[in-house]
Amino acid sequence: MNKFPYLGMYIFLALSFFVFGWLSHSAYEPGNRIAKKTVLDKIKERKTLNVVLLNAPSTYFIGPDGPSGFEYDLLNAYAMSLGVELKITPAHTVKEALEYIGKEDIDIVSASLTKTPRRKELYNFGPSYFEVQEQVVCYRGMLGTSKFPRDVEDLEGLEIVVGENTSYFETVESLVNDGFDINVSVTSEYSTEELLEMVSNHQIDCTIADSNIYSINLKYFPDIAMAFSISGREQLAWILPKNSEKLEANMYSWLNNFVQTGKMTRVKDHYYSYVLFFDYYNTKMFYKRIESRLPKYEKYFKNAATRFGVPWTLLAAVSYQESHWNPKAKSFTGVRGMMMLTLHTAKLLGVKNRLDPEQSITGGTRHLKQMIKNVPDGVEGEDRLKYALAAYNVGGGHIQDAMTLAKKLGLNQYVWSDLKIVLPLLSQKRYYKTLKFGYARGSEPVKYVEAIYNYKSILEKIVEGQEKETQEPDENNTTH
Repeated sequence: MNKFPYLGMYIFLALSFFVFGWLSHSAYEPGNRIAKKTVLDKIKERKTLNVVLLNAPSTYFIGPDGPSGFEYDLLNAYAMSLGVELKITPAHTVKEALEYIGKEDIDIVSASLTKTPRRKELYNFGPSYFEVQEQVVCYRGMLGTSKFPRDVEDLEGLEIVVGENTSYFETVESLVNDGFDINVSVTSEYSTEELLEMVSNHQIDCTIADSNIYSINLKYFPDIAMAFSISGREQLAWILPKNSEKLEANMYSWLNNFVQTGKMTRVKDHYYSYVLFFDYYNTKMFYKRIESRLPKYEKYFKNAATRFGVPWTLLAAVSYQESHWNPKAKSFTGVRGMMMLTLHTAKLLGVKNRLDPEQSITGGTRHLKQMIKNVPDGVEGEDRLKYALAAYNVGGGHIQDAMTLAKKLGLNQYVWSDLKIVLPLLSQKRYYKTLKFGYARGSEPVKYVEAIYNYKSILEKIVEGQEKETQEPDENNTTH
């Protein structure tokens, strides 16, 4: 019997198994051209990070200087770390944002989303980047009455509305299942921010919002008040596509570095620090004076802004902090006018009459512009403006002292988030006695800067609302 045909068949089968094994191995071998592309690979290949972002003050909005928002800043920084462009698809409610999950080429869904047990079963969350608590927020006018709730049992009989598909509905649903009598309506039409506005206008009694969303919106809706926390500490995180382990690992590494280098602190400081200085009465008066006083002087702020390249809303905020838009204002130290100039400073600036609103605003703007130029090299971006404002309040010499002290204490002398920690120390003898310009009420410039940014953001929100009323909203996707 001829054995060669069998031998040939054995050789053929052996070669077939070898080729099949080699191809199978090659398909999974890292770096091989036929390996399946990961989500991160696709992002780098197309050179865009495609993100669904909730269009709201706590996440993403278009401000006078372009795109802004806490989550926008974080995601833009991450896109830059990858060397790609951030492409945004705006959503207007949490429900709408969640509808994008699983769609092709959507890399991240960001909508100030908490990692609830139910959501963790449904979605693939990336790293946590912020900690919040759910809070019951009610109409401030109910304070001091039996109607204002202090615990869950007090919610009985109140009109409460929450958004559909929000974590707040999960919380309320759980309480109802536990036997609490809570009358809660669910809406898919309104965002949490819109519900807070309805509370402020007393169209409804209460809603529920995460602590960061409440804090951001407090200055816009001063007639809201936090009643009590209705949850424990929860983590905010972004939702990623399924099977995106490489992207998730990369984000964890980036976020850890972002925190360790102090960049996260600066972003948080920018959006949330003013909350510590919120004053209900002052904020209410500011809104009233926007209507009664600002229209008389708005043109002067806008003219000075055009001339010196400074936002008019900033100039108006500085002037309000200085004089409450009173052209005849006078302090016990002798400073006078809309921008509260000293007689010496007014002469240097060519201001002949400090009580003339136009002269005062023009002179004050020129003074601020010069102080921005005088900020030491190394201070960058928006921090230059904050340093200049602090110097406008307390004097450039004390800012130099604070920078010196920051360096001695191992802090970064070139960033506002560190400098504002040091400034209050200038009133303590053990610190100021070794500094060139000595004692200063260092907490004052910190409050001063925070107050101005608070007023500025309120004005910008009002301007944004006015612009929306005069033009059709753009529903198309935007790329930044």
